[in-house]
Amino acid sequence: MKKALKKITDIISTVMVVCILLCTLMLAGARLAGLKVYTVVSGSMQPTYNVGDLIYVKKVDPAAVKVGDPITFVLNESLVVATHRVVEIDAEGQHFYTKGDNNQVADINPVHFNNLIGKPVFAIPYLGYVSDWVKAPPGLYITLAVAAVLIAIVYIPDLFIKDKREISEKETEVKK
Repeated sequence: MKKALKKITDIISTVMVVCILLCTLMLAGARLAGLKVYTVVSGSMQPTYNVGDLIYVKKVDPAAVKVGDPITFVLNESLVVATHRVVEIDAEGQHFYTKGDNNQVADINPVHFNNLIGKPVFAIPYLGYVSDWVKAPPGLYITLAVAAVLIAIVYIPDLFIKDKREISEKETEVKK
């Protein structure tokens, strides 16, 4: 019975560790690859990007942007970030004119080249919800607690088994 329980806890903890590592790789690993990660918070770019999608944005030179490309940019002085499609480029004035795929009209304010963050290279559906949840309380606290429990599940049983083995070995030596 103890062996079966140990095997079950080993499988569960392994699956959970793999899931956590994959999420960490998708969230933090992208930054190591030079990508910035943003959560889509509005439906302005549906169906290309849906609310809750996590988009990965690669820095690009403004000259590499073409009409029809989606771009991610700083929208205003409050540093709100948006992703919309380029509908016109004013190279001389250094502005992009953008529009959300799901919007009826183009954006009122042009995007200055200096506000360009980059171009989205891919998106993962729903992972943005996880990312946002993990970044702030209570999700942050729950994530840390789950990580601590996982560590306990993985290592504590081994400590007790090791102690029992050492006691058995000492008893065997005493009997000899």
